[in-house]
Amino acid sequence: MVCDKCTKKLGKLATVHTDKNKPGAGRSTNENKLLTSKQKFKATSGAFKRCRICKQLCHHIAAHYCQNCSYQKGICAMCGRKVSNTAMTRNELV
Repeated sequence: MVCDKCTKKLGKLATVHTDKNKPGAGRSTNENKLLTSKQKFKATSGAFKRCRICKQLCHHIAAHYCQNCSYQKGICAMCGRKVSNTAMTRNELV
C-alpha cells in the first residue's frame, strides 16, 4: 500500500499508448516500448532496501517497509504514514 503522496515516486511502466481518437498518429505500435522509451528501468540506479520491521528485502527501490508489514500495520510502504485503519482486522501471518 502506498499513500497518495508517494504514488508520484513509483516507477512508470512503458507500454503502448493506445489513442483511438487519433488513428495513425505517427506511432508504430509493434515496437518494444521498454527498449525505445526514455524511461528505461535501470537496475543499477538504486539498491533494494531491507524492511525496517522484519528485515526482508523490499520489492520497491524507494520503499522502507515490505508489502506484508505495510499491509498488516496499515502504513505506506515508502514513508510509513498511516493509510488504513486496522483495528477491526485480524493481523496474523499464515
